[in-house]
Amino acid sequence: MTTQLLLLFLGCYFMPLISMASETDYRIELMKDNVYRFTAGHYHAIFVVTEAGILVTDPISDAAALYLKKALASRFDVPVRYLAYSHNHIDHTMGGSVWDKDNITVIAHELAAEDLRWTRAPTAMPDLTFSDKLNLTMGETEIVMQYHGVNNGRGSISMRILPANVLFVVDWIVVGRMPYQDLPGYDIHGMIHATREILDGPSFDLFIGGHADIGEREDVERYLKYLEALYSAVRDGMLAGKNLSTLQAEITLPDYADLRMYSEWLPMNVAGVYRTLLNTSYFNFRSDIEATFSD
Repeated sequence: MTTQLLLLFLGCYFMPLISMASETDYRIELMKDNVYRFTAGHYHAIFVVTEAGILVTDPISDAAALYLKKALASRFDVPVRYLAYSHNHIDHTMGGSVWDKDNITVIAHELAAEDLRWTRAPTAMPDLTFSDKLNLTMGETEIVMQYHGVNNGRGSISMRILPANVLFVVDWIVVGRMPYQDLPGYDIHGMIHATREILDGPSFDLFIGGHADIGEREDVERYLKYLEALYSAVRDGMLAGKNLSTLQAEITLPDYADLRMYSEWLPMNVAGVYRTLLNTSYFNFRSDIEATFSD
């Protein structure tokens, strides 16, 4: 048997196994009423099935979007009408072009849309944008999309699905796991403010995040307490004159040791807040300025 024939044979033999392995990374689960969660590896998105059509959210990647597109076509007899981006980050918005070919309406906050255009992101560009809140009615279902200010990336929004009363937020609220590494692209002040605004707003029965676990109000409250404790510990340590390595060695926050990636990411979370206090709050200028004004 020639090398070419051998490779062809092996490819034909193992291709089904490879396909099966890749498809195990994808999962569709009914969360509540007409709200479903789509999982692709470590990423989650939701879709909402109504008599007036389907709304899908973050496509995640071309492969994930193609998988979901086929799955929805085989499971439901209503078309996809809308694609809504949670924010601008490319690891969530990639794959939009898979849906765009079906002439659906692509929705995003105006800041996310602006960033996708400015950066020439290789995905579908939004057709419909908003600045504060967008209420989308599909049959008896209402999807409320709301901007809460800067928190993660640009144009990051919450989506509330009614009457199921499900809340979907990507990246800036995470349940069951630590915030991502050293908070790249995050604004710690904005994360705290936006999460407080969520908790001060209408109640919700189920929380679904773009990563990690689903949860309830108590889980989001605990997440906020973690952010506040992290921020306070780093701020107070910096006010006491401690450097980053000392803060990373001393800050433990044991009440949150059960969160996944606690040991690996807590020192990185500390570094992220430390960087924000330097770059945004100019903590490294404080001593010089205070000395100047005290003379």
